Amino acid sequence: MKKVKQIIQFLKDVANDHRIPARDKKLLLVFIGLIISPIDFIPDWIPIIGILDDLVILSIVLDYFFEYLDVEILLDHYPFGMKSFNWLRRTSKIITQFTPMWIRNRIWKFKPDVYRK
Repeated sequence: MKKVKQIIQFLKDVANDHRIPARDKKLLLVFIGLIISPIDFIPDWIPIIGILDDLVILSIVLDYFFEYLDVEILLDHYPFGMKSFNWLRRTSKIITQFTPMWIRNRIWKFKPDVYRK
């Protein structure tokens, strides 16, 4: 239960970071709410397809965190060690393959640091 509280606090801290545009903060909160909410676009009782909407929303959120945001923003708030951060980042790269490119380019307004590698 302690880790869940730390993750929730991490999400709140990142969402409240002054370097993230207000529009992106609102969208993140909506997406996280959709993931947590029992109400789905596609009901979960439909085999395989039922979890697809949750997976797409999760991939959009992870894509934002690990592909758009600067690593410094995440590491400023990340409550666990670097080893778990790297594992989460690698895992998110697999999950974000479900995010269509046109959604990525259209939804987020955050512009990464120009010196980011």
